[in-house]
Amino acid sequence: MPRADFYVLPAPEPEARSRFLVKLLEKILGLGRQLYIRVPNEAEMRQLDKLLWEYRADAFLPHSPLAEGLHSPIEIGYGDARPAHRDVFLNLCLELPDVALEFDRITEIVIQQPEVLDACRANYRRCQQADFEIHMNDMRPKTGS
Repeated sequence: MPRADFYVLPAPEPEARSRFLVKLLEKILGLGRQLYIRVPNEAEMRQLDKLLWEYRADAFLPHSPLAEGLHSPIEIGYGDARPAHRDVFLNLCLELPDVALEFDRITEIVIQQPEVLDACRANYRRCQQADFEIHMNDMRPKTGS
């Protein structure tokens, strides 16, 4: 059964998403998975490419823009770009495209911004309707008792 993971962060800042993303990528690569990261546009693809190169001096996240055709373990694309594999689809866009439902896994990183929350709720419903096994990873502090 395909699986969808939603990581709900407590912060509203896009930087929180980026900080969590690089840690998540290390974990996914450690599991031997291939990953496609979909971003909204070319500028964000270039920005993410730069972030992954500069992440940490003692770390290496093997990646490339999908258009370069290098078939890296992490491929980054936008628009109608599609990798050859259908392993892990990490969505950094608001809308979850139909092609994502062809993957074994879908991953979303949720930050506390109204438009991101609304989009992720809609994406959650799409995954539910497509019979994905859904895992919520709520990383917000627990309140009350």
